[in-house]
Amino acid sequence: MKTSTIGFYFCLYCLLFISVTSVAQELKVVDLKVQGNKKTKASFIKKIAKVKAGATLDSIALEEDIKRIKRLPSVAHAYYQVFKAQNEGEYNVFYTIEENFTIIPSANVYTTNDDEFAFRIGVYEFNLFGQNITFGGFYQDDIYSSFGVNLRAPFLFSSKIGLAFNYQNLTTQEPVFLDTGTADYRYNNTSYELLGLYQFNFQNRVELGVNYFNEDYSYKNGATGPDVPLDFDVNKLLYKLIYEYNDLDYDFQYVSGFRSIANFQYVISTENVLPDFLIGWNDFLYYHRIGKKGNWASRLRLGLATNDDSPFAPFAVDNNLNIRGVGNTIDRGTGVIVLNTEYRHTIYDKDWFVLQSNVFVDGGSWRNPGGDFGDFGDSQNFRIYPGVGLRFMHKRIFNAIFRIDYGYGITDDATNGFVFGIGQYF
Repeated sequence: MKTSTIGFYFCLYCLLFISVTSVAQELKVVDLKVQGNKKTKASFIKKIAKVKAGATLDSIALEEDIKRIKRLPSVAHAYYQVFKAQNEGEYNVFYTIEENFTIIPSANVYTTNDDEFAFRIGVYEFNLFGQNITFGGFYQDDIYSSFGVNLRAPFLFSSKIGLAFNYQNLTTQEPVFLDTGTADYRYNNTSYELLGLYQFNFQNRVELGVNYFNEDYSYKNGATGPDVPLDFDVNKLLYKLIYEYNDLDYDFQYVSGFRSIANFQYVISTENVLPDFLIGWNDFLYYHRIGKKGNWASRLRLGLATNDDSPFAPFAVDNNLNIRGVGNTIDRGTGVIVLNTEYRHTIYDKDWFVLQSNVFVDGGSWRNPGGDFGDFGDSQNFRIYPGVGLRFMHKRIFNAIFRIDYGYGITDDATNGFVFGIGQYF
């Protein structure tokens, strides 16, 4: 037999031997153990984990599980360890959890230089029954009183399927912008919302549901128009679809990665007072670590709605939504482009407490109701608000970030003001 032929068969034999040996020595998870948890149920962590007892030991799956666990409201930090079991090729996996305190008050307060003042306070449990179920409610005072109740159980039925229910009775004073000037209306929205939640995989999820609500507008003062009703009460049905891609990684106060949230809604009116309309927007969020103490964060929102020439356009220019320091619902539009970008720097970090500074620029533009895309470039619709802020953080309490920002407008007819709240602005 020729030497080359012998060499060929020898190489083939080696490959077969290596393949058989690799299969025979495939590493196996004998048991998955959860430790460090006090309130969070170990059975819940095992339910959502990709790594299971009896499965092949996979470092990629381990890393993915830890990223998933660190996103949970009940978890401040998590890591894994792998130890050999008694038999060859078998291992025990330990997931160690540092828990958050999860009964959290919420608060948002904002003012502008025209002495406007409003607030929203509430309390939420983010780990009900140790299953990372969120339940709570809020009270709001914004000239009028409002309240709401929220329940969200993303893993209620399995590691992929959950449910959410929201109720709110929201009353505000809303400016309506007419050709003859601005009118103030007392606006009430009473709504009931039910959503089904489904996770395709670690990075992709969807929400689908329906919202039945009533809108009640009552004229208070200001300009009027012949085609604009002073008072009307209408019931509506809203169909909602949310799709999220999430590849964020958390390390206490630091965040890195990309996230995209698309929200589509179709609103049907039971009367002809207001037309049916479509609305959709997408938030693109990007976070990047800078050195050991810096974090750059940006959010771009692009949105469009049915372009009706109506004073009740859906996209608002608002302190607590998009432009810090601008005021409470100072304008409306049927399209929106908003960019929020900020640099966060840790000034002090010891044990449980973190002090973080913040330098930001909020900018955006809106399409006028019935207008065209050229409105986005109109200087009257464009607003830029740079500013500074501080963050006071507790590293062992979920979302325990008290923020204070001061925004100062540099475009035409600008205002300035403080925005207070719980949690990062985005």
